[in-house]
Amino acid sequence: METLLLDPADVTESASMAAVIDAVEGAFAADARGDTQMPAKSYIDLPQHDGDFRSMPAYIDAGDWEAAGVKWVNSHPGNPDRHDLPTVMGTMIYSDPATALPLALMDGTSLTRLRTGAAAAVATRYLAREDATSLGLVGAGIQSYSQLEAVAEVRPIERVVVADRDPDAIAALRERYAEAYDVREGSIDEAAACDVVSTTTPVREPIVTSVGEHTHVNAMGADAEGKHEIADSVLADAKLVIDDYDQCTHSGEINVPWSEGALDDGDIHAELAEVVAGEKAGREDGDGVTVFDSTGLAIQDVAAAHVVYERARETGVGTDFALVGTDT
Repeated sequence: METLLLDPADVTESASMAAVIDAVEGAFAADARGDTQMPAKSYIDLPQHDGDFRSMPAYIDAGDWEAAGVKWVNSHPGNPDRHDLPTVMGTMIYSDPATALPLALMDGTSLTRLRTGAAAAVATRYLAREDATSLGLVGAGIQSYSQLEAVAEVRPIERVVVADRDPDAIAALRERYAEAYDVREGSIDEAAACDVVSTTTPVREPIVTSVGEHTHVNAMGADAEGKHEIADSVLADAKLVIDDYDQCTHSGEINVPWSEGALDDGDIHAELAEVVAGEKAGREDGDGVTVFDSTGLAIQDVAAAHVVYERARETGVGTDFALVGTDT
C-alpha cells in the first residue's frame, strides 16, 4: 500500500471543523480512560540558528477508531526576515498502529491550526455558558480564524469583537467573516468582556487584565516559558482547566504565576480530559469566569490527522507515492 502525500490545501479541503472537534473530544475522552500513549514532547535546541525542533508522538484507541503518529515541528523566529520562510513549519507522519505502515505524510502547520481551534471548541463546549453569543478575539492572526470557526461550531456566535495592534489584520478578518457575523474592532477590554474570548498572542506581560463576569477564556497563546497573556488575578479567581499538567506548569498560560508561587495545585480545577470524561464538572450553575489553558497535545494532532486521512481517502484527495520499499 502506498503512502498518501497531503499538502496544505489537501489538509484544509479534507478537514471538516465539526469532525475535527469531535475527534479531538474523543481523544481527550480516550486519554481519561488511559487509552492513549503520549510521551513528553522532546526538544532539539539550536541557538546557533535561533530556533528549535520539537517531536510530538502519540497513539489513540478511541474505541471506534485507532491511530498513531508523530508531528515534527520547529520554531525559528528569524525565518521570515532571513530566509523568507515561516517561523513555524510542521510535518505529520500518520501511521497504521497494526502494521506501522506510514499511511500519510501531511502538512502539520495547517493541521496544528485545525486541532488548536478544535481544542478551544471542546473546552468551550464544556465550560462556556450555553447561551453564549459573543466572541472576543485578542489577536487577529491566522489562529484567530480557526478560533472563530471552531467556537462557532459549539456556540451560536453572532457578534465578534477583535482586538489587535495591526489594523490591516483586523480588516482582513472582518472582510472574511462579515457576511456570517457582526464583526467589529474593539479594545482588549471590550473583547475580553464577551461571553467567550480566545487569546492567541505571544506576549510575555499580561494584556488581558479583566474579563466579563461569566466569560469563558481560551488562553491559547502561551507555548513557552515566560509567555503570559492573562493577568494573575483573573487566573486565580477563575475555574481553571488545563490540557496537561506538566506542559501547562512549564510553558502554558499559568507557567509564570506558577513559577512565582502565585498559583499552585489548589488553583487547578481539572485537566480537560477529566471534564470530557465526566470525572470533574464543567460549567456549573453559579460559575463565574472559566479559563482553559491550552499548550497543545500530540493526541490532538493524531486525532485531526485521522479525520483528514479518512476524508482524503474517501474523496481521492492527495498524491500516492511509494515511501516504503517492497523488500522484506
